[in-house]
Order: sequence, then C-alpha cells, then structure tokens
Amino acid sequence: MRGRARGPAPLPGAAGRAWRTLGAAFVLLVFVPPLLLLVSGSLTEPGLPPPPTPQLVPEPVSTTGYRQAVELGGLLRASLNSVLVAVVAVPLSVLVASLAGFALTRIAPRVTGVVVAASLVALMVPATALLVPRFAIFRMLGLTDTLVPLVAPALLGTSPLYVLVYHLAFRALPTDLYDACLVADLSPLRTWWRVALPLVRPVTAGLTALTFVLTWSNFLDPLVYVYDRDLFTLPLALRSLSVLDPTNFPVFLAGAVLATVPALAVFVLAQRRFLHHDDPTGRD
Repeated sequence: MRGRARGPAPLPGAAGRAWRTLGAAFVLLVFVPPLLLLVSGSLTEPGLPPPPTPQLVPEPVSTTGYRQAVELGGLLRASLNSVLVAVVAVPLSVLVASLAGFALTRIAPRVTGVVVAASLVALMVPATALLVPRFAIFRMLGLTDTLVPLVAPALLGTSPLYVLVYHLAFRALPTDLYDACLVADLSPLRTWWRVALPLVRPVTAGLTALTFVLTWSNFLDPLVYVYDRDLFTLPLALRSLSVLDPTNFPVFLAGAVLATVPALAVFVLAQRRFLHHDDPTGRD
C-alpha cells in the first residue's frame, strides 16, 4: 500500500519565500537599531560624561573601550572558555535531539504520545526550579567549579523543545521514504544519518544557531557552578565590567559588542537555511 506523507505540508515556494523574507525583515527592524546604539556607545571615549541623548556617531570616536574591556574584564580567557563549552555542547545537543526525535517516529504511536506529553509537561517546568537538585547532584559528584555542568545538559538534548521540533520534522517526511529504507535493508541508525537527517537540514541549521546563542549567552549556570575566575565564561566576565562607573560605561558596551559578534556570525551563516527551503528532489 502506498505510504502517505505525515505532518503539515510545506508552504508553496513563492508564499514560503515571502513569509521568510517578511520574518527576516521584522528581525532586522527589531534588532538592528539597538545593535547600532550598542556599537555607537562602545566607540565613546571612556572617562567622559555620558551624553544626555544617544548619539549614533560619538565625538570623538575612540576604540579605547575595547582595549580596556579585554584588559580589565579578562575577556580573552573567558571567550576561550565560552568557545570550549559551545564547541562541545552545541553539536552534542543537536546530535542527541535529532536521534531522540527520529526515534519517536519509529516507535509505537501510543508510546510516542506519552513521550510527547511528558516533554510538553517538562517544558512547563521553570529552569530555576531545577537549580537546587542539579546543584546537589553536581556537588555530590565533585563537578562544581568545572565546566562540566555547563556541558552536561547537552547529553539530554538541552531542551525537550529540540526533540519535539526534530520529531515534527522527521514525521513530515513521506512514509514511502522510510519503507524504501526498509526494503534497502538500512538499519535505523543508517536511515537517520544517510536519509532523514540530510532532508531536515534547515531544522538542523535553525536549532544549531539557537543552541549556540543560548549556550553562548548562558549566565545563570556559570554563576551557580563556576567560582574560579580562570573558568569564567563571557557572560560572567561581562558582569565584572557592569559595575564600572557611568563614565567608563563604554568599556562595558565594548565588551558586549565583542560578546555579540560570534552570535551574529552564527546567525549569518545559518540565514541561508532560514530563507531558503531545500526541496528533497533537489529544487529550491
């Protein structure tokens, strides 16, 4: 019997591109003005009284704030720590979430329904409610004041939301495709890696970008688990600059710019997948 496609059908090509373009334009309108003011403030000369109104082009333009931010805040070492955490946590999160999402499409529907319902309930639990039990576990294992607690959530896919997104993406693929893999005697693991995962590259790009931004900007977990200044991540290092007096606030803004650049770079790299939907047949 011929299989049927499950899940919502994608938007038609022209309509899909139009909506994605409108979404990108909305993001630009919301985020670009604050970013411009952030860069402008970082180029203000430290030590001068703050201007009464925001200035798009400060007078005089100075890069002293960037040098002082690196020297005073230890941003270089903190950036290396953040990169280490992101390099381990982001791929691991995407890998675990994609495997779990694919597994949900291969098990019995009743079991899938229970897992999906449990995931939705887990999404409603505030992250702060888990801080105390998680801290107790990591402290018992002797892992506090290390970077391990910052990477450990990736072993669970970081968030049930990622698993559900992958589940919906894999579920939308035609069942004929999975039947053909069975006929070709492909194992479930090879079906996931060679067939299903390449067809949901836009989802992978989006979740990778989201996971990187959340990991890169994570402030609460390092604040709870890390005490050694040599292990500080970038958000914690920026916190030490936030206590500067108003005349040196450009130093903090310069640090914020340096912390924002990697997240923007990841978004730019992933934007092609956001704006263009790949057709499984090879047509855009």
